[in-house]
Amino acid sequence: MMDLEKFRVIVETLKPGATYALNYTNEAEMSEALFDTIDWVTGEDEHSTAITTKTNPHSEITWPLVKAEIDKDQAEYDSQDYARKRQAEYPSIESLVVALYDTEDKTAIDAKRAEIKLKYPKPGA
Repeated sequence: MMDLEKFRVIVETLKPGATYALNYTNEAEMSEALFDTIDWVTGEDEHSTAITTKTNPHSEITWPLVKAEIDKDQAEYDSQDYARKRQAEYPSIESLVVALYDTEDKTAIDAKRAEIKLKYPKPGA
């Protein structure tokens, strides 16, 4: 499942300009069940009211295609887990600034960064 903003971006990527309305109450994440309830906008009437259909008129936007994009995005996110973990443990900007002027501090920071890189290795490295 994925959040609805990511779903909006995926739809715009798969079919720019496609419009739809979601019929949900407390859903915060996209699922196949929610996808199946979408009202697809196909135009508007003489009163500028949206004309919708439950039948998806966009062959470019199917649940398998959306799910493939979800899985791709998740794989990209997962592949950067090591970087997020490293970032959380790296020395602060303030420490790095001080190390510019202090050789001992720089040596300590270099050692700390090397330790963190060993703790969280880059996949495939």
